[in-house]
Amino acid sequence: MSWLETELREQPAALARFLERQVPRARDLGAVFRRNDVRYVLIASRGSSGNAARYAQYLLGRANRVPVAFATPSLYTLYEQPPRLDGALAIGISQSGESPDVRAVLEEARRQGRPTLAITNDPDSPLARAAEAVLPLEAGEERAVAATKTYLNSLGAVSLLFAASTQDEAALHELERMPARVAEQLERSFTGPKDLDRYWAIGGATVVARGVNYGTAFEIALKVRELSGLLVEAYSSADLLHGPIAAIGKGWPVIVVAPSGPARAGIEELLDRLEERGARLLVIADDEVLLRRAETAFPLVGPVPEWLSPLVAVIPGQVAALRLAQLRGLDLDHPAGLSKVTLTR
Repeated sequence: MSWLETELREQPAALARFLERQVPRARDLGAVFRRNDVRYVLIASRGSSGNAARYAQYLLGRANRVPVAFATPSLYTLYEQPPRLDGALAIGISQSGESPDVRAVLEEARRQGRPTLAITNDPDSPLARAAEAVLPLEAGEERAVAATKTYLNSLGAVSLLFAASTQDEAALHELERMPARVAEQLERSFTGPKDLDRYWAIGGATVVARGVNYGTAFEIALKVRELSGLLVEAYSSADLLHGPIAAIGKGWPVIVVAPSGPARAGIEELLDRLEERGARLLVIADDEVLLRRAETAFPLVGPVPEWLSPLVAVIPGQVAALRLAQLRGLDLDHPAGLSKVTLTR
């Protein structure tokens, strides 16, 4: 078995370990979000960590009704003109903790006297040392280049910070039930659709979602690109309709991420438009009505609260990315031209 598949299957245990070990620390960190001088959250991240940050924009933005913005690391490194960070809580998300430009944002925030938090799988990494506080991901060693369990635990960390910062015990209990849901979803996804071989010759695809699963669309697109080298782009369903849908023609695969929730009505309207254009629909959903409209259906386990649905919705995409790479005869653990740690400045 490849490292990639092994680590995919380790995700329930990795998430359970994170929650078992880090709830007390997260309760302490939650108080930082409630400080009177914190008026917005600034996140520095790259790659899969950036997709977890997209999830954080929704959850942490809802937590205390403050804006959640993405940092522009080149202002700190290439241009050496960092912005004033009055009112910021700066968070760096990096699975390895090695990225110099992510670290530079936290170092500057500390110089300006702002609170800083590192979310990383390596509590001894340069990013962890740069931050005042660290929330370790507890995912264990990840050897495959494509991140899986570190990504899922990054989502878990964002979810835990949401529950801790709002002091919402009901939300925490919902989160603590998710390792079992993740295990169910893995079993369903690995024993699910066997007809992905029909897509072995595709030249690319589009992934769409909205709301809390916006980052899920980007992560699925990234996994397929990394493992298969296919041209795959991600959009919110709203952005797709503002022009990019013109590039979707007959036979073009579109992966639609559509768990039940406030975004469902818009997704249903989008499916109408995609069907009119002759797109091949691959639907990740927990609703039979939506799944019946798909050429390839990826059923989600339920019930899962919508705010936690990204933890299960990404799994069919991870498994599909693995299978597409296998169909193309590619190395699952060492995608061409990629390395596990990418250092950008």
